[in-house]
This record gives sequence, C-alpha cells and structure tokens, in this order.
Amino acid sequence: MKTFDPSYRDFGEFLEGVTDAVWQQRGLAAGVGRFYHPETIQRRGDGISFGAGEVAAVALADLAAMPDRMLMTEDMVWCGDAARGYLGAQRVLSRAVHTGPGIWGPPTGKRVLWREMVESYAKDSRISDEWRICDTGGVIRQLGGEARDWARARLPLCDPASQPLRPEVDAPGPYTGRGNDNRWGAAFAGILERIVAADIAVIADQYDRACQVDYAGGRGGHGHGAAEAFWMGLRSAFPSATFTLHHSIGIEAPLMPPRAALRWSLDGRHDGWGLFGAPSGAEVHVMGMSHAELGPGGVRREWTLIDEAAVWMQVLRATG
Repeated sequence: MKTFDPSYRDFGEFLEGVTDAVWQQRGLAAGVGRFYHPETIQRRGDGISFGAGEVAAVALADLAAMPDRMLMTEDMVWCGDAARGYLGAQRVLSRAVHTGPGIWGPPTGKRVLWREMVESYAKDSRISDEWRICDTGGVIRQLGGEARDWARARLPLCDPASQPLRPEVDAPGPYTGRGNDNRWGAAFAGILERIVAADIAVIADQYDRACQVDYAGGRGGHGHGAAEAFWMGLRSAFPSATFTLHHSIGIEAPLMPPRAALRWSLDGRHDGWGLFGAPSGAEVHVMGMSHAELGPGGVRREWTLIDEAAVWMQVLRATG
C-alpha cells in the first residue's frame, strides 16, 4: 500500500476504513475531507454529483432519514497498484429504523435491511471516482410503498441536467481502466454476457444447483429458477437494449472462494414487458453491479443490484 496510509493492510481495508469514518463515526466533514478528493465525481442511479461537499450532503440526507443506520461490509473485491491507483468493489448491508423525514418520505418507524454496492477508485489515499447503487426498490417496499409511486413523487424535484444518471449527463473521471484480467472476473463476465444475450440456459449450465441469489427489490432465493426469474424479467423489459461491461474484477484470497465483481449497463428502449410493466418506448439507462462467489459447480452465490426507482423516473418522464 505504498503512498497509502500505512495503518491499512490493503486497499480493501482502506475502503472499510472510509466507510467507518464517514458513516459509523458520522465524519461527514473530517472523514470526507480526509478520504475524498475535493473534485470527486460520484455517480448514483438517481444522478451525478461533483465535489467532496456533495458526497457529504448525500450521506447527511441518508442519515437524517435513518439516524441509527449501521453499515456492514459483506465483501470487498479490488485490484490495482500504487502507480495506477486502486479500484475496489464493495458490497454493504445496512440496517436502520426509519425515524426521520427526508428522501424516503414521512417517518414510518419501520425497520429496514437493504444492500448497496459501491465501486471506488483511489490514489494517494483519496477517492476521486465513485459509483454507487442503492436497492431503492427494496427500501421502499419495506416502508410500505412501491418504487414506481416513489419515483413519480420525486420526479418533479429532480434536476434534469444531472438526474437521474444517464449517458448524456455523465462525465469522464480519472479512472480509465476496466478492472483486471483475473480469470474469475472474466468467467463471471462471460456468464453474464450470455444471460443478457438471452441465453438463459447458461444459468442451469454455469450456476450451482443450490446457488443462493440476491437481487434488487429484495428478490432472490435459491436454485436456478430464482436466478432465471430475475434475469428474464430484467432483460425482457429491454430486449433491444445494448449491454456494456465497464469493469470486471476477479480475486483469489486464502480461506475464501474465488470472487468476482462487475459493473455494467443497459441502454435502450423500454420496449418489452418485464420488471417495469407495459412497454413505454422510453429511452432508459440502467446502471448495474453484480458480485459472485464461484466454486466447482459454477456460481455459488450471486448479488445483483439496479436502482429501480431511477429506472422508473426515466420511464415516467418519457410517458408524462
């Protein structure tokens, strides 16, 4: 970890330290100022923001709605070196009680458990490029609502110049790599590319029969059927959309199964039935992240997130 704080063993531990300093210790000024570059670019499903101050503002809004939020890192997959910088893919499980007004609406007092996935690029101990996906659909349903209704209510408050995230409002950042060339990342990427090419049979061929899968909106389960249901529902909603693989990271570590992390997107028309209702013809950008653990029987565990509310915003904006 040359050029990084020597108190961290590796980049994964560094990112856990950032999560602890900013979220658990509520270091929205000191933590963000220490670990984020002043000109950081942060992309979320609901938009893009620039500067460390905006990173702090987003975190503050989240904590205002759920002040007792606890973040637990489930896994970290990373690559890179000191000369080029490091890219890390983090999967975070959060739990909280909705006791404050804010982005999720009036307080409900309900307990919520949900996931986020984050990819961060850092060099010289500072994050300067970041992508985040929150399972908005999963949060909203636990609070008693639906992602479509929440998106409709929020849409008038959005700035069309930056919200929601889509190619025309995106901006290039300092990270120009594509991850690493580890065989496990390449293997999982190949499986996902076949799935979105409508080769659904690859799931029965390349997933363990007892696989555990967790998807956006609190969907998931065990076995091939649960995986097929999600991926067919997503792909059938955007049958002509273009799939792009942006980052692929694979890693092997002692006492752990081989793991992989991907960031990808779908761009095209909402021209099919599926997870987002009747075809609307809307031009939609879907940012996605997928993590996997692999073994002798193929994919043992998979986690995939998209921001459902961000997709609904684009559909509703196009249809009025």
